[in-house]
Amino acid sequence: MISKERQASALQRFVEANPQLLEEIAGLSAQEQHQQIEWAFEDAAQEQGLEPWELTLQLIAGSEDELKAMRLEVHREVAQALGMSWEEYCGFNEIDDSAL
Repeated sequence: MISKERQASALQRFVEANPQLLEEIAGLSAQEQHQQIEWAFEDAAQEQGLEPWELTLQLIAGSEDELKAMRLEVHREVAQALGMSWEEYCGFNEIDDSAL
C-alpha cells in the first residue's frame, strides 16, 4: 500500500511537471484543487496504461532498482492483506517477481 507521504510527494511532482494544471484550477477552493489534481493524476496514469499507485512509485523512485523494490513491497503487502501466499498471489496475478 502507498503511504500518504508517498502519495503527496508524487502529486507534488506531478503538479510541478504540469504547471498549466495549477493555472486551470487557480479559482477553485483548496479542496476542489486537490480533487482536480487527483483526477488529473488518475487520468495521466490511465493514459500511460498504469494504475495510479504505479505512477506514484514511478514519480518518487530515485532509480530503477528502487522502483522495483517499491513495486515488490506493494505487491507483497497486498498479498498479505488478502491472506494469500506469495506464490498464490503471483500466480493469480500473472506476476514474475523477478521482473518486478
